[in-house]
Amino acid sequence: MKSILTSALVLIFMGLSSIHFYWAFGGKFGIDSALPMNAEGTKILNPTSLDSLIVGGGLLIFAFLYLFSNYTPKNKFILIIRNIGLWGIPVTFMMRAIGDFKYIGFFKQITTTQFAYWDTIFYSPLCLLIAVFGFILVRINNNSSYEKRA
Repeated sequence: MKSILTSALVLIFMGLSSIHFYWAFGGKFGIDSALPMNAEGTKILNPTSLDSLIVGGGLLIFAFLYLFSNYTPKNKFILIIRNIGLWGIPVTFMMRAIGDFKYIGFFKQITTTQFAYWDTIFYSPLCLLIAVFGFILVRINNNSSYEKRA
């Protein structure tokens, strides 16, 4: 089960990273549906290519973090950073799924825009799935770490 969840998260993050790199290098497909809008349909975010590149790089780092999550580093500092990441990623995506109570997430108020539609049926459920898979992996890793110490 651990390898299935890990593989799923690696594939999800690599896919999301690829989309952001596509946008960073000038791609336009899907970008209008991916940015939150106010009730009038005006984008509330206007990311630059650099913004997309940074987000794509971060998502790629998340993919590699999960890809190598079975490896236990000998260096304590790297182990601490890895564990913070393995906790921080699902917490971040859980917060994204819950949302800001206005534009994004399951509890958004603005529900009539193109972004709101896709956020309801795809983006927020995907964030919740990432969070659940991440929390399950943290639990599995904690159990296996505890068993090794016993």
